Order: sequence, then structure tokens, then C-alpha cells
Amino acid sequence: MIDAPLPRRALAEFLGSAFLAATVIGSGIAAAQLSPGDTGLQLLENAAATAAGLATFILMFGPISGAHFNPVVSLLDVALGHRTRRDLVVYVPAQIAGCMVGAIVANAMFGLSAVSISTAHRASGPHLFAEVVATVGLLLLIFSLARTERSHLAPAAVGAYIGAAYFFTSSTSFANPAIDIGRIFSDTFAGIAPASVPGFIGAQLIGAVLALGLIAVLYPAAEQRRGRDGLALALAGSAEAEDQVADGQG
Repeated sequence: MIDAPLPRRALAEFLGSAFLAATVIGSGIAAAQLSPGDTGLQLLENAAATAAGLATFILMFGPISGAHFNPVVSLLDVALGHRTRRDLVVYVPAQIAGCMVGAIVANAMFGLSAVSISTAHRASGPHLFAEVVATVGLLLLIFSLARTERSHLAPAAVGAYIGAAYFFTSSTSFANPAIDIGRIFSDTFAGIAPASVPGFIGAQLIGAVLALGLIAVLYPAAEQRRGRDGLALALAGSAEAEDQVADGQG
């Protein structure tokens, strides 16, 4: 459990979400300018920048807040008993506000209007199904690492997953309600029209429910506790046996 004060954690979530949105949108703008007419290369540039950026932002802010930057990650953290509902109530607005600010910053950095509402409609059936798949995969990755005590791998693993999911999902793997909302405010390569956002968020919430069930089956917390308790008992028993041998030799 992260033990930093809640206001500090909220600030970390805000800043991390802002950097994430600025990276997604800013690299999309740069890609469109650098590689006009080549959508595949634009997507590759956007994906590479997002994957690398996400890994670094997790390294920066993970020790403070856990580096969620994503309401469905925070929601599952609460559902699995790792965090309180009060944390959720604070984290989610910070993440949404951060993504909105990040979009505005990205627009401004490239000399565009600070706010421009996207006209990119994305909510087709395949796109929404892709968002369910993308969200399930992301949450399984994050919480499998947490429950198997490999969280130190999260920066590289999460960055790599998102980079790959840009290409193996038709939706380019938003997998994050906060970034859905942030992308509304940039009518650029990475934008999404407001009318498409409710469908995306709904698909991501469905993905979160499915992921919660899969995590409970694949990585049951009670089983992990028994395993750790068993190891502790074995180590204690071994130490006791060594003490008895030492006493006998004495």
C-alpha cells in the first residue's frame, strides 16, 4: 500500500495523467506533421512515443501514487481491497483533469488552438469490442504483476503492452476512461469525438468487470497468502531445526 498523503498522491495522478495525455496527443500531432499521408508510419510513431512515455511516467510517479493514471485501474484496486473508496473518489477526478490539461498543453505546444473538439468518430462495433479486449489485457497484466510480487516490472511491461495494443486492436487501445475524455479536446490524429466516448467508457467498464473475475480465478489472494505463510513456516521450522542441532553439538 502506498503510504504518501492523499493530496500528494492526487497530485502525482494529475501530473502523470497530464504527461500521458500530452504524450499521446502531442506525438500524434508530430507524427501527422512529420509523416503526412502515411497513416501506418504515423501510428508507429505515436505508439512508440506513448509506450516509452508511459514507462517513464510510471517510474516517476509510481512510488508516490501507484501510477494508475486510469480510472479502471483505480476501480479494480478498490474492488480488490488494495485501496479505499476515498482514494477512488480523489484519484478519478485527478486523472480526468490531468488528461484534459495534457490535451490542452499538447495543442498549445504545436501552435494549435488550446481547445478544439475532436470530430473523429470511433465507436463502431469492432472498436468497442477491441476496447473490451484491450482493457482486459491491460488490467490482467497490471494486477498479475502486483499479485505475484513482480510490480518492479510494471513500467516496461505496461509500456510494451500499450505499444503492442496500438496495433493488435482496431481501436488503438485507449483502455482508459480519463484519456477518452482528454482526447475529446484535440481535433488531431489522436482525438475522439464526444459522441464516441460513452461507448468507449462502457466497453472499458465491461473489460474491467471481466478482468476482475479473471484475476480472482487466476491469482486468488488467499492462495498467495497461504503460499507466503507456508514459506514463512518452512523457514521458521528450518531455523528451529538448526538451533536444535547447534544445541546438541554444544
